[in-house]
Amino acid sequence: MHEHELWLTALCNDHLAGVANSILTAVGQPAQGRPWANYITMELLVAAIIITLFGILKSQLSMDRPGGLQLAMEAVHGFLSDNAHDNIHHGYRRHIPFFASLFFFVLFSNLIGIIPTLESPTMFPPVPAGLALTAFLYYNIQGFIEGGIGYLKQFAGPSMGFGFLGNTAMACLMIPIEIVSHCARPISLTIRLFANMFAGEQVTLVFLSMTYFLAPVLFMGLHVFVSFVQAYVFALLTMIYVGMAVSHEH
Repeated sequence: MHEHELWLTALCNDHLAGVANSILTAVGQPAQGRPWANYITMELLVAAIIITLFGILKSQLSMDRPGGLQLAMEAVHGFLSDNAHDNIHHGYRRHIPFFASLFFFVLFSNLIGIIPTLESPTMFPPVPAGLALTAFLYYNIQGFIEGGIGYLKQFAGPSMGFGFLGNTAMACLMIPIEIVSHCARPISLTIRLFANMFAGEQVTLVFLSMTYFLAPVLFMGLHVFVSFVQAYVFALLTMIYVGMAVSHEH
């Protein structure tokens, strides 16, 4: 058994190993004895929790007497909408479902580690990396949707009025810089989320091993705060990248 294998991971490996190995062989990877990893089962659990939560919310929606859950979700939606408007302006509404999905998935992934016997999947590098690559692909695709092939002009830098040769020289200088800058974005998103959640988890575990009184409660409260901040920062940076990609002025 894998070291520190969670109970949910052990359950999946005991009863659903064939399913995971079928997926692995389908993508050209060798089958494994216990293919399920903790972060994969935690991701699936987070997805199930989000689907269940919003299924309950949908059944309770009311214009006249909104419940506490509806009011909380409306507040989050309004907050994300305001940030999207400030960073994207035109056509920002069609991107809100993506930003909200990122925000809630990162948030719930961060918070689930507080529950005993569970772990935050965002403290494992593959999860932040997958989210970062999703954001990377999304804003580039939106850039092509908005500007067509003209989106690539952003990589050449602004026209400086130096004439054809001057602008060509500027483009030759700016294109490598822009490519490196864009490639650094998913790396930055990955490291920021992974490092903060891993550090928070380790600090909480250290204090839990020392005492079960006030100190762990304080650090768990800090963990909750960091979870919200990191979810917001991840969504906000994605908004900024989308805003830059679809901006005609940029």
